[in-house]
Amino acid sequence: MFNALSKRSLRTVFVWSLALSAAAGSVHAEVDALVRQAQELSASGQGEQAYALLEPQEAARAGDPDFDLALGIAANQASQYTRAILALERLLAVEPDNSQGGTELGRALYGVGDYKAARALLAAGKLKGLPAVSGEPIDQLLHAIDRVEQAGRSSIRGYLEAGAGHDSNTNSAPGVTNVAVPFYGGSTLTLSPAGAQRKSPYAMVGGGASGRLVVDPRWSFVGTVSGSTRGYRDANDIDDSLQVDGQAGVSYRVERSEYVLAAQLGVYNIDHRRVRDLYGLVGEWTYRLDGFRQFNAYVQLTRLMYPQQPVSNADRWVLGTTYAHLVGTGLWTYAGVYVGQEAERAAGVGHLGHKLIGLRGGVQYSITNLLSVFMSGGWEERRFGGPDPLFLVDRHDEQVNVSIGLSWIPVEFWRVTPQYSYTSTRSNVPLASYKKRVLSVTARREF
Repeated sequence: MFNALSKRSLRTVFVWSLALSAAAGSVHAEVDALVRQAQELSASGQGEQAYALLEPQEAARAGDPDFDLALGIAANQASQYTRAILALERLLAVEPDNSQGGTELGRALYGVGDYKAARALLAAGKLKGLPAVSGEPIDQLLHAIDRVEQAGRSSIRGYLEAGAGHDSNTNSAPGVTNVAVPFYGGSTLTLSPAGAQRKSPYAMVGGGASGRLVVDPRWSFVGTVSGSTRGYRDANDIDDSLQVDGQAGVSYRVERSEYVLAAQLGVYNIDHRRVRDLYGLVGEWTYRLDGFRQFNAYVQLTRLMYPQQPVSNADRWVLGTTYAHLVGTGLWTYAGVYVGQEAERAAGVGHLGHKLIGLRGGVQYSITNLLSVFMSGGWEERRFGGPDPLFLVDRHDEQVNVSIGLSWIPVEFWRVTPQYSYTSTRSNVPLASYKKRVLSVTARREF
């Protein structure tokens, strides 16, 4: 009797053990499928979906190396850097030699602004042959850390460049040769050759420098200077230009914010004659949300002086904001909006002053560490303050500009940029409407 019961009990225990083992195996397979699904989503650049899939399971799965790695990668791609740090530190506590986990932790630490620790982990991953982390090239992240660190210590950088291209409208002239003028009773007038649209190949050279002198961890002196000259082959030197701009001021850093107040000067010459001078002040606030996102607000107060036409002298102010974001897939984007006014200084020339509003934005995608494609664009509306004396209407302009190109680094410190730019201005004053197309190639040496 006892033997029979014992055998029956043993069989029961064995059957239940098999059942429980099967059930456990089924649950484990389901969890593994979840991790694999998240890995596939992250690999295809859908980090936010992967994070949403894994995050509800974190309390139950924390400490599982496969789960923590998948969660850390997804959290990085979803810009949840603090959550990524927690998951990846759990992983490395169990598997301290996990190279991928170490580089992912480096990316997360970069995201929260711990650049020293991030550099050490990312550099170690690069030495072990890992080319990228969460879809972002390690070299690109290390270069970004270099830029941030350089901004925090005294430095000076410069560049020289040369380029060539073709301009379809060298003098931004209207695309018409005859125009009806209401002031003369609608009579049709013919534009002079100097005011007609001209196209020409051109060559340019330029250079610039920027510097920062750190006084203490918060205060610095900052400055930039740049200049360029452009000559046109088919314009008989009339449109040859020279432009020089400079800016100098102070910078104050506290936590994630930087404040800059600077004076600016500028000179613009055409055909060896000064046609515009400017001077003013620029105030700027930059707030870095983390290593990948940045918000910027600025105000510019400028006096514009036209030595050849003093009646056009004006005071200009512009207030704007810009937001920039480096996405985990190697895509860098920015967008901004601004408003302003250019107020005439002379009396009785309200048609020369205007109010303005504009939008701008751009994207850049890194195809490789050495090659990127970029596109930028903008829209601006200008409404003038009085009737145009010839066309007897309050002038209203809308301008659109678009640029697209490549940025190629053939060797260290050199950058080659082929680019196409298009500008179109539409106005109810015919002489202010024009279109311009510029195709160019520029080579720059950075120091």
